Amino acid sequence: MARLYSAVFACVGWFALILQYGLTISGNPHMGAGELTLNFFSYFTILSNILAALALTAPVVAPNSRLGRWSASEGVRAAVAMFIVVVGVVYHFLLAGIWAPQGWSLLANNLLHYVMPAAFVADWLFFTPKGRLRWIDPVKWVVPVLIYGGWTLLHGKLSGWWPYWFTDVGKLGLGKVMLYFTGLLVFFLIVGLIVVAVDRTFGRRDRRLASA
Repeated sequence: MARLYSAVFACVGWFALILQYGLTISGNPHMGAGELTLNFFSYFTILSNILAALALTAPVVAPNSRLGRWSASEGVRAAVAMFIVVVGVVYHFLLAGIWAPQGWSLLANNLLHYVMPAAFVADWLFFTPKGRLRWIDPVKWVVPVLIYGGWTLLHGKLSGWWPYWFTDVGKLGLGKVMLYFTGLLVFFLIVGLIVVAVDRTFGRRDRRLASA
C-alpha cells in the first residue's frame, strides 16, 4: 500500500513540476530559457516540491541506493513535511489572493500548493516510522531556509527579480523584507516543532502497542 501510494503521488508531483516548468517557459517568450529556468528553480515552492517528489520516488524505484536510503530516513521526510506544509500555508494566506490562475496554470498551481502538501504529509503520517526525532531537529531543518533566503537576496540584487512579493527589497526595503523573513523563519520552526511533537506522540503509541 505504501509503495503504491508513494508511486502515485510521485507521478503527480513530477507531472506538476514539469507542467509548471513548461508553462513558465511558454508563458514568457520575451525572456531567455536560461533566465526563466534560473527563476523557476528560485521558488521555494518548486524546491520543496522537488524534494517531496524525490522523497516519494527514490524509495520506490531505488530503495537500496544512497538516495533511496537518504530520502526514506525519518529526519529527511519530516523536514520535507515541514517545508511543504509551510509552502501550502504561506501560499494560501499570503499569495492566493493576489492572482487568479486559469486552465493548466490553475491545475499546476493547485497540485503544487495543495495536493502535494496534503499528499506528502499523509505519506509521512501513515507510512514513515515514528519516535526518533529530537526537539533540536527543526533548528537543523531551517538551515536550508536560511541558505534559500541568502540566495533570494543575492539573486534579487543582481537581477532585480524577486520570487514573492514579500521578498521584493526594491519595493519594501531590506528592513521590511528581513522582518517578513524572520517571521517566516519562526513559522518554520513552529511547524517543525509540531512535526516533532506528532512524531514523538506516535512513537510512544507504537512502542506501547508493540509491548502490549
